[in-house]
Amino acid sequence: MTDDIAEVTPDGDPVGFETLILGIGNPLWADEGFGVRAAEQLNAQYEFPPEVRVMDGGTLGLMLLPYVRSAKNLLILDAIDFGLEPAEMKVIVGDDVPKFMGVKKMSMHQTGFQEVLMSAEMFGQAPEKLALVGVQPEFLNDYGGSLRDSVKARLPEAVAAALGILSDWGIDYRKRDKPLENTDLTGPDAINMDEYESGRPDTKETWR
Repeated sequence: MTDDIAEVTPDGDPVGFETLILGIGNPLWADEGFGVRAAEQLNAQYEFPPEVRVMDGGTLGLMLLPYVRSAKNLLILDAIDFGLEPAEMKVIVGDDVPKFMGVKKMSMHQTGFQEVLMSAEMFGQAPEKLALVGVQPEFLNDYGGSLRDSVKARLPEAVAAALGILSDWGIDYRKRDKPLENTDLTGPDAINMDEYESGRPDTKETWR
């Protein structure tokens, strides 16, 4: 999803952002794409100062380590199996975030990202502030499917929760006069949700 992961300074140091807002997950597997979609909506609707980066981390796992190590504040958006009712949201702040990133792993990206957080801690370069906005998925095993309606309905709530966390951290933001176009979201290869959903063949036309 995001292909600029090797972005570095001329000295070879990773590009640093004071605050990294990271949507992770795989939009190709139904509700697992919640974090990426939430990051897209946040970025499309709001603009932030240069020291804030909204990023589609996809399923890159340990390749995200340079970004996480260089961030002072890290806000994660993701679909997490909290053991709650489908589509229920949960906000975690502080040291408990890594624990929830590893509980009841739904896919390899969660294993990888828990390792990212542990590795950053090991290097003594973990973010000072850490938060997770997560949703309990309703359905995952649908390759090519989009978010289920119940989970999609939580996107505005996830954006609002993210903004609340950023406000608590003293980070400025401003609502855009006009939302970003589909071609200018969080990553150059971002799959616009509306086009993605409308382009999927009907169940009568293909087996799934």
